[in-house]
Amino acid sequence: FARPPKGIPDDDAAWDIQEHCQRLLADAGYAQYEVSAYAKPGRQCAHNLNYWRFGDYLGIGAGAHGKISSGAQEHVLRRWKHKHPQSYLASAGTAASIGGDEIVPGERLPFEYMLNLLRLHEGFRLSDFEASTGLAACVIDAPLARAVAQGWMRRQDGRVVPTELGRRFTNDVVELFLV
Repeated sequence: FARPPKGIPDDDAAWDIQEHCQRLLADAGYAQYEVSAYAKPGRQCAHNLNYWRFGDYLGIGAGAHGKISSGAQEHVLRRWKHKHPQSYLASAGTAASIGGDEIVPGERLPFEYMLNLLRLHEGFRLSDFEASTGLAACVIDAPLARAVAQGWMRRQDGRVVPTELGRRFTNDVVELFLV
């Protein structure tokens, strides 16, 4: 926006509202487990957790997107269907129903992985990064060191975990992994 719409609170007021809502949810037994989701213990959305853990999924229907990893993690394929229902229906059942696809370039995989995984409070294991991307963990050493130095991430019990500060600045943390 060139100018924020009227009635939108400033950053300090928005943060006060966020903290108030977090306290209300915590008092009701809900814990934040990802950037925009709260749940009672054991009730997290498995469907969304698959996305955020860089799992595979099929895109079915107009405008749907999917992600498919090769069995050996040699590549990650992103595929999407035609956005408009009429175009989608006109090509349904044919190869033309695919609106497009892309094999994610290897240099972009760390960013894509972090874009998903850093939504979660649980963090990730470096071995999971390697298994999901087919890349050696050393490719993220430099941005990971910067995130730790900023106080945005920490290493804990074999995991890399966003800190409370890092969770407030998720976009900044993820940006470190852009090539």
